[in-house]
Amino acid sequence: MKIKTFLITLFAVSLVFVGCMNSGKKKEAETKTEEVTYEPNYVGNEVTYSNDSITMKGYIAFDENATEKKPGVLVVHEWWGHNDYSRQRADMLAELGYTALAVDMYGDGKNAEHPEDAGKFAGMVMSNMPSAKSRFMAAMNELKNHPSVDPDNIAAIGYCFGGSVVLTMANAGMDLDAVAAFHSGVGLPVMPNEDLKAKVLVCNGADDPFIAPESVEAFKVKMDSINADYKYIAYEGAKHSFTSKEANANGEKFGLPLEYNAEADQKSWQELQNLLNEVF
Repeated sequence: MKIKTFLITLFAVSLVFVGCMNSGKKKEAETKTEEVTYEPNYVGNEVTYSNDSITMKGYIAFDENATEKKPGVLVVHEWWGHNDYSRQRADMLAELGYTALAVDMYGDGKNAEHPEDAGKFAGMVMSNMPSAKSRFMAAMNELKNHPSVDPDNIAAIGYCFGGSVVLTMANAGMDLDAVAAFHSGVGLPVMPNEDLKAKVLVCNGADDPFIAPESVEAFKVKMDSINADYKYIAYEGAKHSFTSKEANANGEKFGLPLEYNAEADQKSWQELQNLLNEVF
């Protein structure tokens, strides 16, 4: 009887011990689960960078809680200059999982208040390719050196003037995995050639009077001649600046054929996401 009682007691103690062990493992697993769960925290910071001649004021958006390095995306502004619109696009890219730098191509973060000034600023940049390349490269280096960025995965997008900039820089052989241009001219200072490495997306309005059909055809012929990996989309009914909600107000103010188009805006943004998903 004593032996039987002893064995029963031993068995009961063993069950308690195993139960405690399993309880401990469960708590440990729950703790580990809590440790790997994280909430993203998207932030945007102003940054100052420079080349040999000018100081530029940009804006970088990223998830400061991310532990892995992300692809970087340069965002080049419309001809108005570095403004809230390009910053908003940088914020949107950060929420998609990228680190985005809204670029300043004019220097000192300056903006144009009138189309005449915007035209002068844009012309000054695009007529001087060595200077334009230097400014673009300074922004690229700033982005690559950010601690959240994988420097081997870089893309660039641009709007209007900015679209022409990113296409031109890709054609000039810049080390970009992808470029996307929205309501952008395609008669470029540097046309597509064998130096082009990037996958290219161009989203324009079919009713944009600033983009001559002849220039589109010439662009496509050049791209086809080098077997470039590209997609050109012309949205029916869309005019110039179709991605900007301020387009209508600016069009009325300055008597320009500018118009926001929600459908084309949404579709072109989805095309951009598809492009980035493909290359990264």
